[in-house]
Formats: sequence, C-alpha cells, structure tokens
Amino acid sequence: MLINAVDRLGRRIDPVVLAAAEEIAPRAVQYGEKLLRDSALAATLLEESAATVSRAIALRRDGVAGIRNLQAYVFRAFLRRINRARRKDPILASATGTSFTGYANPVDASEEFDLKVLVDELLTRCDPVIRDMFYRRMQGFSWKEIARAHGTSAHAAESRFSQALRRIGKKMGLQR
Repeated sequence: MLINAVDRLGRRIDPVVLAAAEEIAPRAVQYGEKLLRDSALAATLLEESAATVSRAIALRRDGVAGIRNLQAYVFRAFLRRINRARRKDPILASATGTSFTGYANPVDASEEFDLKVLVDELLTRCDPVIRDMFYRRMQGFSWKEIARAHGTSAHAAESRFSQALRRIGKKMGLQR
C-alpha cells in the first residue's frame, strides 16, 4: 500500500517517516478498518499521523536518532488519531461500542458472563484506583473526568491505567 508524500492538509511527510508508514500500512489500515469500518478513513488517518510525526521529528534536536522504533512511533500516533476519531463521531462510537459485548462479540449469555468473570479476575490484580478508572471508562467517562475524580491530570490518569494493564499483561504472559 502506498502512502502519499503529502497528507490531505498539505503537510509534507519526511521520507524516513514515509518509509516507516508504508511498511506498517497494510497492517495498520486493516486494524483501522476493523475499528472504524472504513479503510479510506484509516488510510487518511495514517497519512495524517505520518505528517504529525514528521513535524515532531523536525522539531527535535536529535531528529530520528532519538526514536528507537520509528514504525512503532508512527503506529502509536495512528492509534491516537483513530481513538480521537471514534470519540468525535457518535456513529463510530456506537458501532464499536463500549460494552463487553462490543469487544468480544459473545454468542450467548454464558460467553458474556465468562468474559465478565475474566475481567473481574483481572481487576482483582489491580489497586482500587485502577478498578475505578476501568469502570468509569466502561461507563463512557473521558480521561479528563476520571482525572478530576482522582485529583490528577488526564494524561497521568491514562498513563497510570495503561501501565497497570501492561503489568497485568506481563504477569499473565500476554506481553514481554
């Protein structure tokens, strides 16, 4: 899959970033299509992400040298754009859902129950703050609202939550 050297807003994409974006494009667009139900939108968001990364690299003193894995960096920027698009568009949000059934597509009530038991088991490994953050996210709260409830910044709340999930994944052997 070819990525344009200029995004839809007319921003140029650095050739090194463009090569990284083209390398991850097939998997990234396929993943974005699952979440957004639109491959063209996913491709556009990947181009915009690559342009944003190009700008960020141009502003850095060390350029690309300070980034260990440029492909992962571009993909992370892409995921952030997808999540922002999903939050802004209520049709996408309702199509992807925030319930357990939206994530796992259980066939019957017993599978949904099994999924809830699994999630509860995972949450027992978390501290009460992380559990509260999880339940608030499932209810549709934004990170800003969650942060306000815990007296921290939105970025700190999201970071704490993702670090806790990463630790759980490592304990369960899901991540390295």
